[in-house]
Amino acid sequence: MEGSKRYAATLLLSVLGLASLASFEGTKRVVYLDPVGVPTACTGHTATVTHKDVGKVLSDEHCAWLLRQDAKDAERAVQRLVTVPVTQNQYDALVDFTFNKGEGALANSTLLRKINAGDCKAAGLEFRRWVYAGRPKRVLPGLVKRAAWQEAKWLSGC
Repeated sequence: MEGSKRYAATLLLSVLGLASLASFEGTKRVVYLDPVGVPTACTGHTATVTHKDVGKVLSDEHCAWLLRQDAKDAERAVQRLVTVPVTQNQYDALVDFTFNKGEGALANSTLLRKINAGDCKAAGLEFRRWVYAGRPKRVLPGLVKRAAWQEAKWLSGC
């Protein structure tokens, strides 16, 4: 059941969660620089591309494979770091957050501390703090929209 809580280690990213993640990221088969200059490929993949790769075109199959691998990495991080039961919506929000911001951001965040302390509503309000990117840091409209989605998904389980 969508509203029931389970330990993160027993959950998997839902089809709707993956679709939302892909929608927020967008997919471009060509390696490009994101709004703050990070080399990015396919659906938000940054781990194995460099500035030298900008302009390189990747296949649809390779992009799909990268998305699956990156989503699995984000899921493993959430499953390892979140120690309290969560709903499917909450899990999807956390996987999306981790996919976008990285495992280190989740691991060292007030968001995670509040989640694991059982402060559900206060944790939900933490998402809105993650709307900045670049140097100097600036608010990105896409991150504002994404954080609002994450917050709503999280709070639906409180």
